[in-house]
Amino acid sequence: MSRSSLRGRVLRGRRLSPWGALVPVVALLAGLLFATSGRAAQGMDLRAGEITELSELIDQRNAVIAEQGDQLGDLQRQVERLTDQAASRNSDVAAAQTAGDAGALSAALVPLTGSGVVITLDDAPSRPDGSRPVNASADDLVIHQSDVQAVVNAVWAAAADGVAIMDERLIATSAVRCVGNTLLLQGRTYSPPFIVTAIADPSAVRAQLAASPQVAVFQQAVEAFGLTFTVRERPVVELPAYDGPLDLEFATSG
Repeated sequence: MSRSSLRGRVLRGRRLSPWGALVPVVALLAGLLFATSGRAAQGMDLRAGEITELSELIDQRNAVIAEQGDQLGDLQRQVERLTDQAASRNSDVAAAQTAGDAGALSAALVPLTGSGVVITLDDAPSRPDGSRPVNASADDLVIHQSDVQAVVNAVWAAAADGVAIMDERLIATSAVRCVGNTLLLQGRTYSPPFIVTAIADPSAVRAQLAASPQVAVFQQAVEAFGLTFTVRERPVVELPAYDGPLDLEFATSG
């Protein structure tokens, strides 16, 4: 007797257990579940909700920071008004206020207007077919912290009177940090393009950019991968006053 006929005979002679009866039902339900998931996804990742929630969380955090910034501005104006009132009645307060006002310009605590430059840094544009330049990784096609920092350092080296990134005025303790291609600056997050605005002599800025080894490395990536790096002269540039905290959290002695 062949193995096929023997297997048929054994099956015919054995009663179907309850578990055996449930197996086809479970398989059918699993198939229906997979089909429903496929129709709901429509070619998209159903787990993308986590990304959406993170994006919403960032937006909510930015909104909270903006609201707190407005509150800080209101409090600062109240302090200024009360200080003016006190200075009108007390000569010591008036003297301290005069000394503070003298340093406000160098501390970036007042708005500044003058001629200067606007520098733009941006990721490489996406290709219609989604392809990349030859030998390029995803990391090569985005602006990095080192790129922004190199440009800012060169602008300061050009003796700029004031510098801002994304309309955020920079001071001595400002730190430029990036996570991926997202800029973290003074409690706020920004996406490219990144705009660096400076009140400075344009020719001096261009000379310092050309002399910077770090900017030279960035320029090579610009030429190889299509990143954006432009320097435009402006007859009038307006920089806002710095409105963040002035407390120094960490310091080291040289």
